Amino acid sequence: MRWRGGRRGGGIEDRRGMGAGVAGGGIGVAVLGIIGYLVFGIDPQVTTQVAGQLGGMGQAERGEVGTPEDEAGLFVDVIGTNVNDVWATQMQGYQAPGFVLYEQGTSTDGCGYGQAAMGPFYCPADRTVYLDLGFWQVMSEQLGAGGDFAKAYVIAHEIGHHVQTLTGASQRAREAQANARSQGEGNRYSVALELQADCYAGVWAANAAAVSGGEVALTAGSLEEGMNAASAIGDDRLGGGQRSPETFTHGTSAQRMEWLRRGYDSGDPAACDTLSVL
Repeated sequence: MRWRGGRRGGGIEDRRGMGAGVAGGGIGVAVLGIIGYLVFGIDPQVTTQVAGQLGGMGQAERGEVGTPEDEAGLFVDVIGTNVNDVWATQMQGYQAPGFVLYEQGTSTDGCGYGQAAMGPFYCPADRTVYLDLGFWQVMSEQLGAGGDFAKAYVIAHEIGHHVQTLTGASQRAREAQANARSQGEGNRYSVALELQADCYAGVWAANAAAVSGGEVALTAGSLEEGMNAASAIGDDRLGGGQRSPETFTHGTSAQRMEWLRRGYDSGDPAACDTLSVL
């Protein structure tokens, strides 16, 4: 994937190294393996509940805002900026989300205490994406999903949840969940939101080069990296075949690949109406 010449937005808040750890000595890579069941678009209410059980409810300081100097931080800035540039062409009055980089754990404004063990997440209360970049290592080494486009897919997916907040889709799905007659019925709306965010990631990928003058663009093998990542995080694959479909919250590997591909092939958010299809 080509990205180094892309535009920098400079709006990344970097809290790494600020010591906002979790009670009990922090979270290692082994424990990060549990994110397989919660990765991408985790419900912030779950973030708060689990954080409270683990005892990590400290206050995080505000980090420096700008473009991080390290390559990983720069990648987040360039890709996030490009994703926002695409959505600015798709939605009138689009407002970009905030971005926070952190290590182990950090506070949010309205979604409790976020932790690396839960993977990247979007908090609708403060309209901010939170990323612990140790997740890239987890993706590559534990989930078998490496490569720049796989990482970019994560960022685009989280911004997809921001788009759902702006359109009201997230709120409508949560209301439908609250009125669901069973857990299985309620989980269908969660799956719909996750697959729509996957589709939105595909929409971004299809339009990335056009809005950047080719400075951010997929290259040979990039789409395959994204499809591999989508497959690796399917509920059925992560569950090892031991989970009932009624418990799925993010979609099967086949579904996640299908909707990422739909977004990419169409390049149109209108092709991502999972709420009416599922």
